[in-house]
Amino acid sequence: MSKDNIKTEIVVKEQKISILRIDDKEYISLIDLARYANPEEPKIPVYAWMRNKDVLAYLGLWERLNNETFKGHEFETFESEAGKNSFYMSPQKWIKATNAIGIISKSGNNGGTYARSYIAFELSVSFLQNFNFI
Repeated sequence: MSKDNIKTEIVVKEQKISILRIDDKEYISLIDLARYANPEEPKIPVYAWMRNKDVLAYLGLWERLNNETFKGHEFETFESEAGKNSFYMSPQKWIKATNAIGIISKSGNNGGTYARSYIAFELSVSFLQNFNFI
């Protein structure tokens, strides 16, 4: 991450949602959004969301449109496996294998999992639909 990082937050329905700005690009915390679905283990809904074939197709399309260094061949391997019971995906695995830029994830203190707004909104809509919020 660059030295031009700014972290802010918004409050939605009494829940804090972190926003990280890196070089004029905003990233929204996926973990904070996932707390609506599972407050105790918010990473679980994110992992489940990333296993979905349609979600991976969306992530792949976003990366192809916005990332010149996206590794499409690795993406195609994931896309063919997505949806199977044995398929597992995490943000860090996605980033490492495909050179993704739409999601960032860092472990440890001051870490977190963030996504560009269009990706974060896709996660939010998925949660709203799957947990009968809409």
